[in-house]
Amino acid sequence: MFESLQDRLGSILNNLTGRGALSDKDVSAALREVRRALIEADVALEVVRAFTDRVRERAVGADVLKSVKPGQMVVKIVHDELVEMLGAEGEVIDLNAPAPVVIMMAGLQGSGKTTTTGKIAKRLSEKQGKKVLMASLDTRRPAAQEQLKQLGEQTGVASLPIIAGQSPVDIARRAVQAGKLGGHDVVILDTAGRTHIDEPLMVEMVDIRKAANPHEVLLVVDSLTGQDAVNLAKSFDERISVTGIVLTRMDGDGRGGAALSMRAVTGKPIKLIGTGEKMDALEEFHPKRIADRILGMGDIVSLVEKAAENIDAEKAAAMAKKMQDGKFDLNDLADQLRQMQKMGGMGGIMGMMPGMGKMKDQMAAAGMDDKMFGRQIAIIQSMTPKERAHPELLKHSRKKRIAAGSGTNAAEINKLLKMQRQMADMMKSMRGKKGGGVMGKMMGGLAGKMGLPGGGMGGMPDFANLDPKQLEALQKQAQAAGLGGPGAVPKLPGLGGPSLPGMGTGPGLPGLPKKK
Repeated sequence: MFESLQDRLGSILNNLTGRGALSDKDVSAALREVRRALIEADVALEVVRAFTDRVRERAVGADVLKSVKPGQMVVKIVHDELVEMLGAEGEVIDLNAPAPVVIMMAGLQGSGKTTTTGKIAKRLSEKQGKKVLMASLDTRRPAAQEQLKQLGEQTGVASLPIIAGQSPVDIARRAVQAGKLGGHDVVILDTAGRTHIDEPLMVEMVDIRKAANPHEVLLVVDSLTGQDAVNLAKSFDERISVTGIVLTRMDGDGRGGAALSMRAVTGKPIKLIGTGEKMDALEEFHPKRIADRILGMGDIVSLVEKAAENIDAEKAAAMAKKMQDGKFDLNDLADQLRQMQKMGGMGGIMGMMPGMGKMKDQMAAAGMDDKMFGRQIAIIQSMTPKERAHPELLKHSRKKRIAAGSGTNAAEINKLLKMQRQMADMMKSMRGKKGGGVMGKMMGGLAGKMGLPGGGMGGMPDFANLDPKQLEALQKQAQAAGLGGPGAVPKLPGLGGPSLPGMGTGPGLPGLPKKK
């Protein structure tokens, strides 16, 4: 998400940071380009004007003129204004109300309401331990109620039994009553999709709101809707008093205009964003972190949180022990590739690493993308258990069979085996050494191969023991270490991370504890 805007703003602001002094003419020229980039990203015109006016007012002031590095000061101003535009502080779903807390989902047809209902229910159930009841009020779309029931079975969340012939208002009343009788903490009402110009359906939605008295009214908006999303949000808010917005399909929108416009125009907070089709592809919306991503500063905090969510600590510790003993076979390599996929793949991880945006594009152009992970896992799965545990058995005839089974060729198999051998050799050479941990050694070698300054990068912290303040400190540490603007080369002392398959050292081990 925000790829096109990140590229445009990155190049514009890089030109400013490379200069020793800035004139009013320099700032005006840069802001013209910023305005054009925002408009091309589908940001509402009124938002673009207000944003550039505020930046200009601050950028031509005394703060910039007296600054040691005026270009970097302008970047900071743009960053601060982006955060302000996106909502300053992130807001989450409010459950501070008597149980059952009723959440009403509204939006256009096809915006992703039913899937988002399932995602929110799963999130509240698994992460917050809430007992959730889902109810479909969509009596118009064929099998809509059955779809929500299937999502409930898939996520282990209860759904309201279907009774044919009931009106949406009646279903809403029955759902709230069932929530009270069943001791549920949260009841989520999935309403039918409707356009804001369809008066009978809008009246029905108002009636549902009166009958259910929801504590939260979430408007689900497809981020690809563009500028019309703002008009949509205004119309729904006028009728049912929206309390928050959920943006879906953010992974498919490289522009991000809806996200940048929505809060500024409607005043309603963006609470969640959908980042994929899977049921766990839902993230809280953090304005500061999003602004960091847009300006190429990375998002270390989200990367650490994602690693903590997706990495099994016990499995990671067992892997660390195995590797410290100098053992690393193809089963281990497959586990590491799957971990990388869970964390969002190569693109997702690189997008959150400070200053790695351009490198991500270069790697994709070289064929080192997420499809490569799939091919490598397919190769390993085409092997017998004995071959995975003993890669030295793989001679020509076996490679030929594996290539046919995985749909690849001998060259790709050889590349995979070379990666595994390098990893195994590295583990043996590290055995018994102290300082920095396994990840630190691996990242140090990787940094050298990539030509990054600073040599070793240290080990990834023990995620399980990090509190929110420590997570925020990681981001500040990264930015203080030379990450003040877009495109800066990362120097991350103490911050390990996944190394990159195919770069000579193989995949890293996010989340591995340091050797004690």
